[in-house]
Amino acid sequence: MRAGKLDRTITLQRAVDTVAPSGAVSSAWTDLDTVRAELIQATADEAATGYGEAETVLRAFRIRWLANVEITTADRVLYAGAAYGINDIVEIGRQRGLELRCERIRT
Repeated sequence: MRAGKLDRTITLQRAVDTVAPSGAVSSAWTDLDTVRAELIQATADEAATGYGEAETVLRAFRIRWLANVEITTADRVLYAGAAYGINDIVEIGRQRGLELRCERIRT
């Protein structure tokens, strides 16, 4: 993986639940790591749904292998002010890198 192609910055986040003394559970996103990435695919599709038209924005990122963080599909990616849920994680080579295939989360 060439360093010159890693021209974007993304933040990996994980949902963390906290329990208050009253027993109420609240969920928040916490940063796992901020890494350099290569944007290898960016698509946007519109489709008719039961509630009208919806746009699906897909992104695929390549990052270096992270030895200290295990990324799962429950995590998310922050890129250019938008949150993307991770749909698929593909290992590149033997722990050389990861390809994260993501879909923008509607808020």
